[in-house]
Amino acid sequence: MVNLHPSAANNFHWQPQPDAWRCIARIVQTLAADEPYIQDLAVRMLSETGTRLIDWVAEIRLPFGSPEVDNLLAVGFVDAGDPQRKLLVNRDGMFPVVHLQAESSKPCLAIKVERLADFCTANGGSNWEQAKEQGNGFLSCTAVVHEGAKCDLAAVENHGSTPQQPVTQLAEHVAAFRTAVAGRSRPVARVDAGAAFDAAIALFRDAVAKLGTGLACDLFFQSEREYWQDRNLAARLQKQRQDALGLGWGNHDHHTYRSSRAGFHRLIEALEVLGFVCRERFYAGADAGWGAQVLEQSDAGVIVFADVDLSPDEVAGDFAHQPLEDRSELGTVGLWCRLHGEAFLAAGMHHLECQFDFDAARAQLALLGIATMEPFTDFPFLRQAFTAAETWAVDPEVLREAVADGAITAAEAERFEKQGASGSHLEILERNDGYKGFNQTGISDIIQRTDPRNSSAV
Repeated sequence: MVNLHPSAANNFHWQPQPDAWRCIARIVQTLAADEPYIQDLAVRMLSETGTRLIDWVAEIRLPFGSPEVDNLLAVGFVDAGDPQRKLLVNRDGMFPVVHLQAESSKPCLAIKVERLADFCTANGGSNWEQAKEQGNGFLSCTAVVHEGAKCDLAAVENHGSTPQQPVTQLAEHVAAFRTAVAGRSRPVARVDAGAAFDAAIALFRDAVAKLGTGLACDLFFQSEREYWQDRNLAARLQKQRQDALGLGWGNHDHHTYRSSRAGFHRLIEALEVLGFVCRERFYAGADAGWGAQVLEQSDAGVIVFADVDLSPDEVAGDFAHQPLEDRSELGTVGLWCRLHGEAFLAAGMHHLECQFDFDAARAQLALLGIATMEPFTDFPFLRQAFTAAETWAVDPEVLREAVADGAITAAEAERFEKQGASGSHLEILERNDGYKGFNQTGISDIIQRTDPRNSSAV
């Protein structure tokens, strides 16, 4: 796989890349316009799932002699240094890989899907029977699903790289890991969290040894998305829409975990076992009271946004790896974990953020009865909004302990017991100009708006 991290000099200070974005958009639009099958798929993506073709494109294949090659080099694309394939990448933003092939070859757009067989079954195509056989749900593969007159369409099923071993043996390891992950301990009680983290980390180490970091990571997050969507109506409805086109959650942008202060370094430890590398950190100031570590696993193509309550004097240190002292005063993130449990354990993810056509997705979900909150980011290059919170019941014993500890008031406990507390969301995101970063001010706003103590968040 291609490492898409930026240069060290960039230091993850992401900036919009409008020239590169326009170049890629022009290529995608031109190739799609030349092939009715692809154009029809793009129309259905927008009208039936609220998503854009460009956000699904993982790779563009062009002949060496294409006039677009010089244009790509002029807007920041560089040789990836792959000894086996001629690949052009832009590490300063979120862009598809450009694969240069023989001058006689036909252009091809390759889109991300969760399962190749599902996409073929849902859409057919001139080559779909042959392509369908290449996907098995745990080995990365790319197959041409439609051979067009001027441009082909391929589908990419990425599970990360895997160790060389017989497929039957690998399949046995995959099945065992899936079962173990689905059945792992997810305690709410803080006293049991340490043992649950220990067990999960041991499980991950064993899986990495047998499956490799990429596949182990991919399988774990498949399970995490399933656990999250089982507890979120907006997620289930949107997943059904995307499954109808055989796409699955191939458009996921990042997975967000909320963590207690005591559990944060354990969460990071677990993710690093799965091959994650720490990217940029966020701290929004004393008034905001939170911090976050962004992590990326480039082999499996997964990004995590990990939130935690944070004090001003802690931001200078390595808060991702140094244990944070527990404290009775809870910010938004800490209170959510106190009520529902660690996101890594009992609660599941706070939200999954996927890439959409912002206006289309919100309007289509509204027709299904799913409201979205006011956007917390509305820039030309980044637009973000949560669906209305899924309200979860809170264990009365948890509430009694929280009142006894002074974490919440008796009145708040009574309200949470009667009404529940805000739990999870689906996040609607639209990225333009290849922008790979996040809006720190906007995140602070939405964190405050989703505080369980805020009655409008329930």
